[in-house]
Amino acid sequence: MSSIKKLAGQTFWYGLSSIAARFINYLLTPYLTYSSLISKANYGQMNAVYAAIPLFNTIFAYGMETAYFRFMRKDTDHNAVNNTVTISVLISSVVLSAVLWMNQGWLGKIATVSEYPELIKLAIIIIFLDALNTIPFARLRYEGRPRQFAAIQIANILITLLFTVFFLSYCPAKAKADPDSWAVAIYDPKTNPIVYVLIANAIASFFTLVMLAKRLFPKEWKFNFPLWLTMMAYALPILIAGMGGMINETFDRLMLGWWLPNANGFADEQRGIYGACYKLSILITLFIQAFRMGAEPFFFKQAESENPQKVYARVTKFFVITIAVMFLFVTLFLPVWKYFIDPKYWEGLKVVPILLLANMCLGIYYNLSIWYKLTNKTIAGATITIVGTAITIVINFFFIPKYSYVASAWATFFCYFSMMLISYLWGQKEYYVPYAWKKLLAYLIIALLLFFLHSGITKLYNNTAFGLGFACVLILAFILFIVRIEKKEFEQLPYVGALVKKMF
Repeated sequence: MSSIKKLAGQTFWYGLSSIAARFINYLLTPYLTYSSLISKANYGQMNAVYAAIPLFNTIFAYGMETAYFRFMRKDTDHNAVNNTVTISVLISSVVLSAVLWMNQGWLGKIATVSEYPELIKLAIIIIFLDALNTIPFARLRYEGRPRQFAAIQIANILITLLFTVFFLSYCPAKAKADPDSWAVAIYDPKTNPIVYVLIANAIASFFTLVMLAKRLFPKEWKFNFPLWLTMMAYALPILIAGMGGMINETFDRLMLGWWLPNANGFADEQRGIYGACYKLSILITLFIQAFRMGAEPFFFKQAESENPQKVYARVTKFFVITIAVMFLFVTLFLPVWKYFIDPKYWEGLKVVPILLLANMCLGIYYNLSIWYKLTNKTIAGATITIVGTAITIVINFFFIPKYSYVASAWATFFCYFSMMLISYLWGQKEYYVPYAWKKLLAYLIIALLLFFLHSGITKLYNNTAFGLGFACVLILAFILFIVRIEKKEFEQLPYVGALVKKMF
């Protein structure tokens, strides 16, 4: 249990940074959706750009982050690993950024924002800066410095938030009050407002690079080519899996632009609605990201201990329990969460439960995927992700023209569900882990049934106060049920163990 306690501690700090950073970042969601300057079409254009950026972030990192953790665990020269990875990413970032800069028109067509070339230029700058930050952040995680990691992440988002408000609130107000002020030189009402959002992002990425400058360059400019070839052989399948993962996660916003008519900005508005409602899956998304950051280096280090499979199974159990509770917390209190976005986006709320289930499957898949990373069969991860990518593309291609973003939500669910199932079945043959899958499946089904029960009863008795009160009862009942079933497990946890013993 001490190992799980250590993971919980690391996940707390990575979670604190992710939750705080994402929470501050998500404050931009109500700010932008309620803004009179930004239309649904503008918000859709922003979602398109931010759908393309993660894909290129994955390409620019090309699996080196995971390879870094893997080879730092092996009996290799740690300095050689650090130097080689750092030099590799520095050089590739410059080269790939130059390639993108010379092909801006192509990138604009992918993001379906060709009419706004300034958005493409800023996107390339952000991609370049984020690529340079990749290995320094990985080094912080490997060195076990979650607090420093958290501080830099939070600072990044605070800078983004402050400059966004500065550009979209302070400058327009200043320019309107005084047409001769300096603000007129900064803010142009004819400019697409999303340009200012990306400028704020670029400024934040630059300051993040400054804060990570100590780890930006190698200690010695010595490049170990044989080691690099070995790392690339390990990393390239991860790149393929990562690209597939980004397609699964973000490409639906782009595909809405490809396969919906954009007369009068219809496609942009549809992906604006979808992007805003996607934000309401924030809690599960944040937890999964925080868990993944703490779990990846933890799992690799745990592999050297005795019987790591038992630890992996217990970690997965607590993970599933947590996301099941979060699912109920978000879906049953959706009448409250919906005010996070402007009412003009509420027509898309029907996809929120679907997206939550999809992200739950993705989180479980991340837990299960440790088998191919530990056994050096990263090609399996690439294969699984390619299957998911095919499902994503096929469902979106055939159903977006008729069902718009609802098709994208279901495509996301079936993609992640398939990946989770394939990884479990394949992984148990290659690297057996004693997952309590029957019990965990039961927990998830019970959570889903409680959601349908709440939905049915609140439709019959449409009263907001009653619905929220009934939600509290169902969530509390579910938590008490889980604690009673898992009493022995919870008794071993620090701080809560004594309370559990008193209650049961």
